Amino acid sequence: MLPAGQASIRSFRVTPNLPEPLRPLLEIAHNLWWTWHPEAVRLFKRLDRDLWESTHHNPVKLLGQVDQTLLDKMARDQAFLHELQLVHAKLKYHLERASWFQRQFPQHLPGPEHDGARIAYFCAEFGLTECFQIYSGGLGGLSGDHLKSASELGMPLCAVGLLYRCGYFHQYLSADGWQQETYPEQDMPNQPLHRLVDPSTGEQYRVTVELPGRQVVVGVWRVHVGRVPLYLLDTNMPENSREDREITRTLYGGDIETRIKQEIVLGIGGFRALEKIGERPTVYHMNEGHAAFLALERIARLRELHNVSFEEARTGAAAAHVFTTHTPVPAGIDRFSSDLISRYLGHMTERLGTDLEGLLMLGRTNVFDRAEFFSMAVLALRTSQFCNGVSRLHGEVSRQMWRDVWPGVPEPEVPVGHVTNGVHPRTWISAQLMGLYDRYLGPDWAIDPEDFRVWDAVDEIPDDELWRLRRRQREKLITWVRGRLRKQYRGRGASHEEADRAAGALDPDVFTIGFARRFATYKRGTLLMHDKERLKAIFSNTKRPVQLLIAGKAHPADGPGKELIREIVKIADSTPELRRVVFIEDYDLDVARRMVQGCDVWLNTPRRGMEASGTSGMKAAMNGVLNVSILDGWWDEAFDPRVGFAIGKGEFYNESHEQDAIESRALYDLLERQILPEFYDRDEGNLPRKWLARMKHSIRALTPAFSTNRMVADYAMQYYLVAHGLGTRLAADHMALARDFAAQVHRINELWHGVAVRSAATEAGAQVPVRSHVRVKAEVELGGLTPRDVRVQLYHGEVTSLGDMVNCTWTDMRPVSDTLGADGIHTYTGEFEADASGRRGFTVRVVPKDDRLVGTLLPGRITWYRGDPGSPGIRYGSDSAWAHEIEERRAPVATSTH
Repeated sequence: MLPAGQASIRSFRVTPNLPEPLRPLLEIAHNLWWTWHPEAVRLFKRLDRDLWESTHHNPVKLLGQVDQTLLDKMARDQAFLHELQLVHAKLKYHLERASWFQRQFPQHLPGPEHDGARIAYFCAEFGLTECFQIYSGGLGGLSGDHLKSASELGMPLCAVGLLYRCGYFHQYLSADGWQQETYPEQDMPNQPLHRLVDPSTGEQYRVTVELPGRQVVVGVWRVHVGRVPLYLLDTNMPENSREDREITRTLYGGDIETRIKQEIVLGIGGFRALEKIGERPTVYHMNEGHAAFLALERIARLRELHNVSFEEARTGAAAAHVFTTHTPVPAGIDRFSSDLISRYLGHMTERLGTDLEGLLMLGRTNVFDRAEFFSMAVLALRTSQFCNGVSRLHGEVSRQMWRDVWPGVPEPEVPVGHVTNGVHPRTWISAQLMGLYDRYLGPDWAIDPEDFRVWDAVDEIPDDELWRLRRRQREKLITWVRGRLRKQYRGRGASHEEADRAAGALDPDVFTIGFARRFATYKRGTLLMHDKERLKAIFSNTKRPVQLLIAGKAHPADGPGKELIREIVKIADSTPELRRVVFIEDYDLDVARRMVQGCDVWLNTPRRGMEASGTSGMKAAMNGVLNVSILDGWWDEAFDPRVGFAIGKGEFYNESHEQDAIESRALYDLLERQILPEFYDRDEGNLPRKWLARMKHSIRALTPAFSTNRMVADYAMQYYLVAHGLGTRLAADHMALARDFAAQVHRINELWHGVAVRSAATEAGAQVPVRSHVRVKAEVELGGLTPRDVRVQLYHGEVTSLGDMVNCTWTDMRPVSDTLGADGIHTYTGEFEADASGRRGFTVRVVPKDDRLVGTLLPGRITWYRGDPGSPGIRYGSDSAWAHEIEERRAPVATSTH
């Protein structure tokens, strides 16, 4: 190796030289549209199948390495050229055709008087194809599928990520089963990406970000994902020091300082890159908290452009921000010490219009706790007006986890919604099964996110045809796994005989369980092995044989996760009965796709509440693979006895060992008493009719409901277009409405301490008949606010034996008069129906009212009726000091900037 700097090195890029008739192959190879169109993949396989495999399914690299003689031959092959023309025309049609978004929301398209909606989607990783490893696992797979569905639906969306030189690690196991990691550099010149060039200079677009004592140059690249441009940021630029060139070397690698530098590049650099290249988003979607620093840069830029205060800029920015949290536990969030924030972001306080303490408050759950670490998720929450979890259950978990950000608000009303994740059907469904769907459902089954009825035609697929395909998929998987096992065993120094013996244990006609995911301890990769004797009994049953395929990576720093992998390998090697337990190394998109297409059931065993969503089971379900899972994440809302199997009934446990024992027994019972008998119960035609009926139920119900086409449509309707409308309104006329909104919020904060519910009374007695109406009168002191500034609400529900109110709802009360009473008190009235027998109760509360408070609440601004003197009432906290403290910290700085 000749190190850079030892000599002057001139470099150039060597590109494929294709005969003219084959030139469209280059356009297809450089648009990742090919990754979800098997007919495009077939073109590259036809050129050279072995080279396709050795390049790890990289068409750009294949075209650069394929033999020139073969290219010349294929340029004369009329059948190949005809197929190439069809695929190229299909790509062109995809890029130009009228889309779902255009049909549904023409008012949000660019027009003569406005630019239209434009969403910028920020994420730290994107799983688009196995040859381009800028992803680690589920988050990357989700974001990659998001872009593909956005392209299919014609969403006006661009994306921003980081270009990792080495990506995530590659995995292999040592002889004793311990995970080892390697970090080979990606062959960037042979990846489907382009330097984004400034036409005015002919040079690659560059932006800079500030790091302590220096400026770091960030290059911008572009990847085409159908219609969607993905912009990738790269610090491996010659202008930078060797240390700074390493910032974007690996995904989730390095120490905490590497992480904060990467997130500055992603958030701040990403915003600057979009501005530099001329993208003008109207909505910014932070997919997880890694990109939350973009909010700081947006606030600073709005202040510079419009000469507004910090609060005015934060208000205007937040209206256009959507934050999706994927983490169900605070420990999974990136958190930085105040010293680190001061060192890396302290220089921004002048641009932001606040001091360091005001900046640090944005990242604290408890703004008074100066020892609390700065959380990227909390920063995103405090600078986004729209927030969601990624499944119904995860929304509940997130509201519980972040309720302290909105003190005093009942947990169900914490402003964190949910959009359940999905997966991109055409990426994950096998080509053969897609052909079957095309024949029986019509060619547009994967496009329209709102047409679930098309899936009723699944019942028309003949059982024997579906079962033949299912068997072929399993056989294809087992054949591939056998080859993979031979390589793994030889890599560990085993003999050819040992490798053949391991591979030969697998049988394409045997019931196959798949388990593949990140090896974190809460996912319990060894739950099926909790009782080894019972496991051996299941695996040694010759009448109902079983085989288990396992894959997954543990984070390099996760010792317990690595120990789980080693335990699996040891168990598999411990006895002949378990020879069909197989661990597949180096889990990636290719391994995942093969497994979800070929297994019979998909196993998922997390501790309930710890799986935000999970998506691998969705991919399996679309292929007719049945799910066997804990009721967690997406399966908690998807489960129906007709579509799969549930381990337990959604119980929570305080003791993990007890939970493992109970749920492992439940899993064994499911396998022995229901799953295996049903799978092996065949009719005279050797068809498992009951199993096939369950497969069809699963495909019909789950495929449309858990696709990213449905998911992206949900984001558009529930968040993107609402944020676009609000953000555009607040930005108009040099942020006139944002200034007014911020002034109103400031006024509410200044006067809220005077808000109180002085009394709440009803004429109803101690007992009321069911379905009768309970009328309530409340006397409310508004402390300088007016009835137009607040909503006085009658809050009612069931009352428990401990005096807590549960299953609550609220109705707005009406002011008796707009004029103030002689004693400064406003009188409100309202009523609710006692719609069920039992113990019921009510209280009264006051919250701010403003039509610009869409999707969120003002932290600390809720006042509850505390009871008449001498009566405790039903008590809820009213931590109004939260926002008052922020006002105290920021107001002097903010005022000086006007």
